[in-house]
Amino acid sequence: MKTNLFLLLSVLLGLVGIAQEQKMTVAEITSFKTKVERETQGIKTLKTDFVQYKHMDFLSKDIETSGKMAFKSPNHLNWQYTKPYQYSIVFKNNKIYINDQGNKSTVDAKSKMFEKINKLIVGSVSGNMFDDKEFVISYFKTKEFYIAKLEPKTTTVKKYIKQVELFFPLGEATVSQVKLIESSGDFTRIVFKNKTINDKVDDSVFTN
Repeated sequence: MKTNLFLLLSVLLGLVGIAQEQKMTVAEITSFKTKVERETQGIKTLKTDFVQYKHMDFLSKDIETSGKMAFKSPNHLNWQYTKPYQYSIVFKNNKIYINDQGNKSTVDAKSKMFEKINKLIVGSVSGNMFDDKEFVISYFKTKEFYIAKLEPKTTTVKKYIKQVELFFPLGEATVSQVKLIESSGDFTRIVFKNKTINDKVDDSVFTN
């Protein structure tokens, strides 16, 4: 009896899994990519609040942080953490500017590794990441989201990121959640809130 219940439970869980996430058809993928690429081309600026959850296997609870993000075309990006600490990272002009609670530093981002990571982050924000040369991409859907799963092809990026998952609410062309899975299996999930597109963003926002 226990065996039968176990088998029944396994089947039911399998069916739930299938219902939650299904592979998109070729036609659905084409339509989805066309919509996202067309609409993200018009994004000049993007501002949003975010909540970030860092999951590590050895911790019983995810580490939660929050802040604001600003993007300005073509490649200005500011991640500003405000809780529970003050920390910001600005990407611009092939450099990364870090402000750790008043302690400032600069990293040259001209290397291929930083170029790819910067491109990946900017693409995660804008949703314009459908680059088959850089990623192996698979597409799924649920009742709430279209999901693009990207596996980096280059060894350099694979050292840091195993997979990126982008969540697009049905009917929308910009990302509402990003999941970055590390090679270790730990992951970071970022949820965007209060998003505004093409509002004015001053250059001073990207001065760290």
